[in-house]
Amino acid sequence: MLKISNNVTIPEAEIEWHAIRAQGAGGQNVNKVSSAIHLRFDVRASTLPEFYKERLLALADQRITADGVIVIKAQRYRTQEKNLDDALQRLRALILDATVVHKKRKPTRPSKSARNKRMDKKTRHGQTKALRGKVRP
Repeated sequence: MLKISNNVTIPEAEIEWHAIRAQGAGGQNVNKVSSAIHLRFDVRASTLPEFYKERLLALADQRITADGVIVIKAQRYRTQEKNLDDALQRLRALILDATVVHKKRKPTRPSKSARNKRMDKKTRHGQTKALRGKVRP
């Protein structure tokens, strides 16, 4: 069971993972041992609440396919167990990030005095630059 919050958990049967060979450095061992984890989680077929599903599927994340499957590849560590734990934690973080509701931005405008100050400063700066011109006799 992957615990998302106090009320929401994901059964292990819904999370599919396979061990694959990791890329990159590791010497001869990298060619022999399948320590990387390829994790797949089908959002649409899961038991997550509808709110979670809608928010996850609305994300513009490259880890979510068009079919609504989250694909995570974990190969940060040298052991399969650590990589599996890393992949599960990344899945949990993705789900939690999707459920955060951001405050709506209220558009604001600068005050009239702030606009006047800005224009006065621009005028003074322009006058200063004009004085730097060539001196004519």
